[in-house]
Amino acid sequence: MKLIVDARQNMVDSQLRPNRVTNPNILSVMSDLPREYFVPTAKKDSAYIDEDIEVSSGRYLMEPLVVARLIQALEITIDSTVLNVGCGSGYDSALLSMLAGSVVALESDPQLVSLATAVLEKLKIDNVTVIEAPMTRGCSIQSPYDAILISGAIDEVPKQIFNDLAEGGRLAAVIGGDPRGIPGRAHIFIKTGESYSSRPLFDAGTKLLPGFQSEEKFVFNTG
Repeated sequence: MKLIVDARQNMVDSQLRPNRVTNPNILSVMSDLPREYFVPTAKKDSAYIDEDIEVSSGRYLMEPLVVARLIQALEITIDSTVLNVGCGSGYDSALLSMLAGSVVALESDPQLVSLATAVLEKLKIDNVTVIEAPMTRGCSIQSPYDAILISGAIDEVPKQIFNDLAEGGRLAAVIGGDPRGIPGRAHIFIKTGESYSSRPLFDAGTKLLPGFQSEEKFVFNTG
């Protein structure tokens, strides 16, 4: 147990603090949340490494630094309502739950829905609602959302997900990337009226999130 706790603190001290993660609330929750609960048993000893971890076929837990910086860019407060698209095993949603008022965790894989639900219940996290539905269509249950986190790299943000964002709301995602190892780039998007501005944040070798090849997409210039 001590080895796991030490690994978690080392993740915060060695991966996050030296790399522009400055929000004390994010550092605190990532120090406390047991990431090992959200990975397969055989990979628990690797739960705190600085790379993506496969949690089911073709699905990955984003590396700690990437998720920390994406969440930091969302500027979440205790009053925020947040949508987590592609929640996977539930780790990102659990982090968000400790910063926001409520979280909707959207996932299309039934096995991951079951896993995320079980782990969140085990941790007694009661402000996350896990929804099984197509991820590219967004989720109107608690929309509009103050913030949206997409947990995986995508080619473009579908228009239906943008439509779930509140006025002045923020969306964080890694755009682009290539299975051959070419990194994508994290972006923050802000909704103003009927338009969206964006700016790049950092490069990220995040694994692609399956299913984001829908025909209806919102076209934008990522700069």
